[in-house]
Amino acid sequence: MITVSEFIKKIVATTPFLEEGLAGGIINLSALARKIQPQIEAELYKPVSESAIMMALKRYSAKIEISVNAQAKVLKNIGDLTIRSNLSEYTYASSESILEKLKKLLHEIDSRRDKFVTFTHGLFEFSMIVNANLEKTVERIFAKEKRLNKLSDLSAIIINLPPAVVHTPGIHYAILKQLAWENINIIEEISTFTEFTIILEKSQIDRAFSVLKRFLW
Repeated sequence: MITVSEFIKKIVATTPFLEEGLAGGIINLSALARKIQPQIEAELYKPVSESAIMMALKRYSAKIEISVNAQAKVLKNIGDLTIRSNLSEYTYASSESILEKLKKLLHEIDSRRDKFVTFTHGLFEFSMIVNANLEKTVERIFAKEKRLNKLSDLSAIIINLPPAVVHTPGIHYAILKQLAWENINIIEEISTFTEFTIILEKSQIDRAFSVLKRFLW
């Protein structure tokens, strides 16, 4: 059976502004307890006192504060933000030959300094993001593969992260929620060890860059 603490965590997780308020200590816990009391009682099928909810909120607020402080230490060591424009995304159905086609593509463009290629191989789909000037090459090499989708006029923001990000929960979430709050749509997120790449529509890139620059610096 779900507990009061677990349900509070669920409520906060689906309300980003609430999480920020608890972490900053700017929310009246008594008022919040009264507001969510009916939800909790309905979920638990029993009366729950306001004081019990307040105690659970205090404990969870302390956990959030610790997490936010840990994230802040990592985020202050963020490296440069890099923008790449004029990108296209191709999505194909997975097949036995798809990786051979990728190998051929990488071989053909190996000497090109301006290339941007990133790919993800899922269980049933293969997605690839490339420079728009590679479209003809991609379409020629992958002509016999089943194409599921193509998106054009994309841009990328590449964030250089410190190695500590691997062991710090919530870093990617902390970055992405800044864009969500500004109603900026994200097409894809791609990460390697110390690089986090966010793919957006070209029309959103300037605003997204400003939001992230303000947050990170």
